[in-house]
Amino acid sequence: MKVAITGGTGFVGSKLVKALQAQGHELVVLTRDTARARRVFPESAFPKVTLVAYTPQSSGPWQAAISGCDGVVNLAGAPISERWTPAHKKAIMDSRKVGTEKIVEAIAQAESKPSVLVSASAIGYYGTSPTRTFDESGRPDDSDFLSRVCQAWEAEASKVKEIEGVRLVIPRIGIVLGEGGALGRMLTPFRLFAGGPIGSGQQWFSWIHIDDLVALLVKALTDSHMSGVYNATAPNPVRMGEACEALGQALNRPSWLPVPDFVIEALLGDGAVVVLEGQQVVPRHLTEAGFTYQYPTVDQAMKAVVEAL
Repeated sequence: MKVAITGGTGFVGSKLVKALQAQGHELVVLTRDTARARRVFPESAFPKVTLVAYTPQSSGPWQAAISGCDGVVNLAGAPISERWTPAHKKAIMDSRKVGTEKIVEAIAQAESKPSVLVSASAIGYYGTSPTRTFDESGRPDDSDFLSRVCQAWEAEASKVKEIEGVRLVIPRIGIVLGEGGALGRMLTPFRLFAGGPIGSGQQWFSWIHIDDLVALLVKALTDSHMSGVYNATAPNPVRMGEACEALGQALNRPSWLPVPDFVIEALLGDGAVVVLEGQQVVPRHLTEAGFTYQYPTVDQAMKAVVEAL
């Protein structure tokens, strides 16, 4: 296949590009910074990667790069794990809503259209809850900022269904465990023997190992039977305290020093809700589809991440 990817230099996107190239696919990476992208994907090691400069929230010549592609993976978005100033909240929303709108616009304009759009969303769609369990039929929470972001994000992606012959897959991605991302920020205190549960430790932690997420994204591109929304989480969500204990065991470090709420709130402001509150999310659609997880339990996932460091 020839696949266009936004967010291709990010934590998940770079792993996806490597996996797709290893399988022989041709990649078009849409990037705001071609110089940085070339450092991530040097031509000698990534001969099947073409870089295209793009302006995510504006129409432009870059949109022509979508024509002739067999699939598009839309992963771009401003980072969530930063302090939510009014300006950053606007960036979180616009980068996803408007950025996806422009991708769908490019697909509509393409002379030779892709057959599939895989457009990321997040489990933030469901809001947070200490008691409820969410599968793909769960309702969004209009009082929650991240839920409103995910609803707007998915609504723009869903407009691609008006284009004949284009299949849509929306993975609602949980907390991704890998050598970067959220877990990367947790490693240092554990290595310094100062790790422990964040907040109460009782909040739900719905996660997925990055290798399983990449496998899911590849399947979404290549399996014509996949369509609609899929919770991109492992089948065994855990409490935050259990996740931290599993990380401590994998690092051979204790997990006893809790990180108080006020520390996280001081760092992230409103964004602290991502780690201080949670939701129990189960991947019913993936389970029904027979998707095989390489890392179905958090102990296996944490051990694999630490071994890969």
